Amino acid sequence: MRPWLVDTHAHLDFSQFDADREQVIQRASEAEVKIILSIGIDLATSRRNIAVAETFPSVYAAAGVHPHDVTRIQEGDLEQLHELVHHPRVKAIGEVGLDYYRNLSPAELQRRYLRTFLDWSLETGKPLIIHTREADADILRLLREKSRSRWRGVFHCFPGDLSMAEEVMALGFHLSFTGVVTFKNAAMAEVAARVPLHRMLLETDCPYMAPVPHRGRRNEPAYVQHVAQKIAELKGLSFDEIARATSENACALFGFNRPPSDIHGEAGETK
Repeated sequence: MRPWLVDTHAHLDFSQFDADREQVIQRASEAEVKIILSIGIDLATSRRNIAVAETFPSVYAAAGVHPHDVTRIQEGDLEQLHELVHHPRVKAIGEVGLDYYRNLSPAELQRRYLRTFLDWSLETGKPLIIHTREADADILRLLREKSRSRWRGVFHCFPGDLSMAEEVMALGFHLSFTGVVTFKNAAMAEVAARVPLHRMLLETDCPYMAPVPHRGRRNEPAYVQHVAQKIAELKGLSFDEIARATSENACALFGFNRPPSDIHGEAGETK
């Protein structure tokens, strides 16, 4: 029996899964992906992810507003979202961050709301799921300004180089890798090969960015096994070592309940 895996970033509430959501989650389980964290990008999707998490025991939720969507925040939304953050099935605040690549929301507005979400993490103790693109300097500055203590969280679909990785880890964050690591990308391969295993997480970001050999199709949590296999190749380790370490990292960071047929040993919640 292979060690189980955790997909730390999925969007199971998206319409791409409306026709076969239950089957997708079942296929994940059959592929030994025993825990899935499904991520909100606004108030409505955060609510939907909680509903998915309440329906499927292997799924947990995160609540937040993606930087692209902060212009759509309406009066009362933050108060409602803040309530959702305290829901027992919500294990993280996210995804939140800064994205200057597409500039779908004004940069100052992105920064203003990010400060609020950072406060929520400090208040609740729940880890952050950070999205950043073309905004490294600002996001590092805001994190340092807001707290001198080490943060809990992850830079999802890590986009940076080794220098950025070192700065992010120095702040306390984990780095998460997607199917992009299976593409022909020498810079990403170098980062994945050299980041310490105890700071790594795995994700699909499904339905997007399907790994080789499924590139170009809809992604789903079962495919995180291909990310694990590629990381194993890059690090010269076994698949089992990568699965075990990254799953332990995820349980420790997010406080997930362990799956019933656990073969990893003790970590995370036990209730």
